[in-house]
Amino acid sequence: MPSGLVALLDDVSIIARTAAASIDDIGVAASRAGAKTAGVVIDDAAVTPSYVTGLSPARELPIIWKITKGSLFNKLIILLPGAILLSEFLPGAIIWLLMLGGAFLCYEGAEKIMEKLGGEKHGKTVEDTIDDPVEFEKQRVAGAVRTDLILSAEIMAITLNELDLPTWWERGLALALVAFVVTVVVYGSVALIVKLDDMGLHLAKSASSAVQSFGQFLVNSVPKLLTFLSVVGTVAMLWVGGGIIVHGTHEVGFDALYNLAHGAEYAAAGMAGTMSGIAGWVAYAAVSAVLGVILGVIIALVLHKVLGVGAGEAH
Repeated sequence: MPSGLVALLDDVSIIARTAAASIDDIGVAASRAGAKTAGVVIDDAAVTPSYVTGLSPARELPIIWKITKGSLFNKLIILLPGAILLSEFLPGAIIWLLMLGGAFLCYEGAEKIMEKLGGEKHGKTVEDTIDDPVEFEKQRVAGAVRTDLILSAEIMAITLNELDLPTWWERGLALALVAFVVTVVVYGSVALIVKLDDMGLHLAKSASSAVQSFGQFLVNSVPKLLTFLSVVGTVAMLWVGGGIIVHGTHEVGFDALYNLAHGAEYAAAGMAGTMSGIAGWVAYAAVSAVLGVILGVIIALVLHKVLGVGAGEAH
């Protein structure tokens, strides 16, 4: 009996050590994959503040919390199981789904530009008179969560592509870890950004003149920051969406867009000397964004002018 108990405990210890090693591997793989998604994470953080710009300050944090819950649902309930199943049984379909999402981002970004240039608006905007604030808020949240789904899909796809884990459950845990951390970082940052003006008002009441000046600086700067982030968010949609299309078409054997974007990247890098890395990245991103605008305008025109479909959401 003692020998049998000792053998059992020894087996348990081996299993525990193996599990611990697997968990460590998952953590390392998740951190490495998470670093690769940094560009899309920044885009996600830039896009989101536009959905609370112009709304009541009292509703900013509740709206962001709703979007955060929607983002976690997107990543953990919709995308995570789908990513695992596709990676196991139909890996070739992932690139087509990514390109569909990229095309949606191009459409969203291009439509915003068209509206700013005087084109027809589709759905209520914060400049319009809002008759039903509750319904308008629902539309804003739905639009944000829908856009988040595309960006989250790109984050999950990049993560999955970077993972080198042998079993589906290890890949699933790593994806879940990245999804949770990215969501907390992105929407925590967004919450901080949109409440900077309230922080400024509080600091402006301080007895210290230096603190008062800093508080007033925050109050004056936040509207400009939010406007800037709204612009960055639109550019990000086009850059990411166009980049997905460039990469995706290359993966399925159509190299023209890929060669164009990377040709511009190499040309810019070759002329920039010590700044070659930055110049090449900017050139590639710029070409991707331009291609995104072209594709987005085509989709918008087909939807609105040919098929007569409205956007049906707030911008």
